Order: sequence, then C-alpha cells, then structure tokens
Amino acid sequence: MRRILETLMKRTRAIDILERAHIVYELREFAAVEFTVEETSERLGLPLNVLFKTLVAEGERRGMVMALVPGDAQLSLSKLAKAMGDKRCAMIDVDDLFRVTGYLKGGCSPLGGKKALPVFIDESAFQHERISVSAGLRGLQMLLRPQDLQAVARATSADLRDLTV
Repeated sequence: MRRILETLMKRTRAIDILERAHIVYELREFAAVEFTVEETSERLGLPLNVLFKTLVAEGERRGMVMALVPGDAQLSLSKLAKAMGDKRCAMIDVDDLFRVTGYLKGGCSPLGGKKALPVFIDESAFQHERISVSAGLRGLQMLLRPQDLQAVARATSADLRDLTV
C-alpha cells in the first residue's frame, strides 16, 4: 500500500529519510486551506491527540529545537526549556520558519529540514500505536509508530504539554 500511495504523491526529504531507514509509514494527503491541526483532523478523520504539530523554539543557550506536541494541547515553553537544559525558550516567529527549517507553516516536518535540529517529542505520543506528523508539505501527513519517529529523529521524549489550557 505504501508504494501505491507514494506513486500518487510528491516525494519529500522526510519521506526519503523514512525510506532509507526502512521505517513503515502511511501517507495521507488532503487539500489544505487553513494549514491548522484542526483542519488536518477534520479532513483526515484523525483525532487531535494523534496529530502532532511540529513547533520550532529557540533557547538562550541551546539554540533552535523542534518540539512535537499533540494537536489537542499547547506547548509549555517552561517544560521545553527544562527538557532542553535551558533556563527559558521562546517560539520563533512564523515568518522565520522557512529560513530556519526550509518548511512552511502547516508543512513543517521533524525530519529532513534544512539543518538537523534537536527534536523533543511529548511523552503522550507513546500512548498511541501510530501518530501523524507532517511529511514536509502542506496537506501531506505521515502516520508511523512513535518509537520509529523517535529513533529516526533522535528525539528526546519529555512532558511538553501545558496543562493549564
């Protein structure tokens, strides 16, 4: 099935990384308009808690990192800073996203960016058999085991969700 889907869709650096690592994944595509996790959930019929958004933050000492949190949660910058070993961190401006990662808002993948950034994944990902993350294009998602994503992205697992929302 994976091969059939691939012939119908564009290739991305993120997909190439999964292929080279022999990771089993599924691609799902939709016509994105709003570029939000809510739109992705609605169009693909996936619950928000299995759709992980890729956010980019910058720490005082550590520099740029990617943080993956479920679509039904907000990122806790204080928890991310702690996981990074930093005192504080802040989200980068969305206007800087393409320059930093090579990806546009709504299509930012934790794999295959312009530069390999450290990746942090919320520990809730491991409660699911598969999670969905951007495959590197707006409207293109890849579903895979969180353990496989963690391994290929060399991601650090941590509690990253803001529970006050």
